[in-house]
Amino acid sequence: MTLVMGIVNVTPDSFSDGGRYLDADAAVAHGRALVAAGADLLDIGGESTRPGAEPVDSAEELARVLPVVGGLASAGVPLSIDTRRAEVAEPALAAGATIVNDVSGGEDPAMAPLVAATGADWVLMHARGPAATRAEYGDAVAEVRAELLARRDAAVAAGVDPARIVLDPGIGFAKDPTHNWALLAATAELAGLGHRLLVGASRKRFLGELPGSAEPGERDLATAAVSALVAERGAWAVRVHDVAGTRTALAVAAAMGAGVSAGDGAGAAASDEIRLTGLRCRAHHGVFDHERRDGQEFVVDVVLRLPLAAAAAGDDLGATVHYGVLAERIVASVERDPVDLIETVAERVADVALGFPPVREVVATVHKPDAPIGPPFGDVAVTVVRSRR
Repeated sequence: MTLVMGIVNVTPDSFSDGGRYLDADAAVAHGRALVAAGADLLDIGGESTRPGAEPVDSAEELARVLPVVGGLASAGVPLSIDTRRAEVAEPALAAGATIVNDVSGGEDPAMAPLVAATGADWVLMHARGPAATRAEYGDAVAEVRAELLARRDAAVAAGVDPARIVLDPGIGFAKDPTHNWALLAATAELAGLGHRLLVGASRKRFLGELPGSAEPGERDLATAAVSALVAERGAWAVRVHDVAGTRTALAVAAAMGAGVSAGDGAGAAASDEIRLTGLRCRAHHGVFDHERRDGQEFVVDVVLRLPLAAAAAGDDLGATVHYGVLAERIVASVERDPVDLIETVAERVADVALGFPPVREVVATVHKPDAPIGPPFGDVAVTVVRSRR
């Protein structure tokens, strides 16, 4: 399932909401509201990338974002720091962020060693110059694809774990509307490069050419439609201002996909499988006070269905799933904020597994071996089966 990344702009001059959340308390409150609306991730930025925006120095950027990262560290979702500077990313990661969203695609030579050392996820975005420029392309999709892979290769050569890399085609950055639409239409191709794909089209200028979308605040319906369409094509996450509307659009797309799959067999899962069983986590889920207070063990089994021929033929980790990263993410999803039902926990596990682009279907089972049941029993478990259209 495609994740929703909520935008927290701690800036005076962002194109859509500049100045509204410059105060740290306002930004933290906004971030928590986005989580309440359904955000799976939060992206916190202190420097506007809108065309014509004035750059800020590292000290000012840090002063804006660091209190917000600290204030949202307990929000229950992963935090991303939106910066092109390693000297901003490093303290933000120390304060609780786990993702670096780098619109420069790795221009700072200190960023790759930092990411490699910390194990943070790193979003490498494509851009040929600032957003205000318009680059020339012969074939936008082919050229962006090649340039993203070149940035990926440079990152890996610098010691970054390939499984930590997220690619972003840079919608709206030095691209005209024709380029943007071509890249969005090619989401499936870009999502098939062996890395998670982030798409950020929210409220951008090219959407203003659509009916009723002249002003940035009028572009949320168009953004939600784009989000649903790229989700169907395999995007790992969409970066948006309007989380609630996007969440609804994704739910509609998922329901339609499930209906098509049930009706005519479309979207059938690949027959190859990866199994990860007996993954042990300790968490505080349950309906009773003592479960929330004391916690207990949960055991997770997952079966991933995905095509593995390409990975085997090329001995290519990028074409399969990194088991260690999968395990870490599942444990993090299970051990975060408590819920009443293991059904909810199983859904989290399935969402994590479907966040890996090659995975087409997941069978996720969560066991609760110490469940507070009176009669003797061997196990209680919930299994969910979820697929990508």
